[in-house]
Amino acid sequence: MMGTALKKGARGLALGMLLLVGAAAHAGQAGGVNMPDSLQVEGRTLALTHMELKKKLFFNVYVWSLYMEEEPTCFKEAVSSNSLKRLHFRFLRTISKDQLVGSFREGLRQNPAMRQDALNQSLEKLLSSLHDVRKGDDLVLTYLPGSGLHVSGGASGGVHIPGKSFADALFSSWLDTHPIFPK
Repeated sequence: MMGTALKKGARGLALGMLLLVGAAAHAGQAGGVNMPDSLQVEGRTLALTHMELKKKLFFNVYVWSLYMEEEPTCFKEAVSSNSLKRLHFRFLRTISKDQLVGSFREGLRQNPAMRQDALNQSLEKLLSSLHDVRKGDDLVLTYLPGSGLHVSGGASGGVHIPGKSFADALFSSWLDTHPIFPK
């Protein structure tokens, strides 16, 4: 009798471990998009801290991922940390440049800091780098400490915006609009 209970307990433990491993294996997946749990940038390791599917009506539009060098515990840490961080967008449908620019402009203009002259010029520089997007294209926004925001991927012609203030305003706008930390 004791052997049967032990076997059932071991089976339950094994099943629980499989479920845990299965959950961890899918941590970097949303909307059919797989992203690595970590990546190397400038010789430093960034960890995937959040991943989410963005839908509009019933269409899957993109998956966005947040990678951070230091895992934040709150919104303020995520924005103000002077560590390497990245927002990565993988588009799941074709989007025109006008649609992409309009969405960025609408979202970022809600942040009062973006209305300041210097940040507004940086915003225009970012927006002018954007292209029409094809399904599967990426837009990668990487803050490099001591350097600034580097914009890359198929959705952009690539641009570098020096300094930390624009990157902070961009990450602040994004994480305020897409809250991932308890308030």
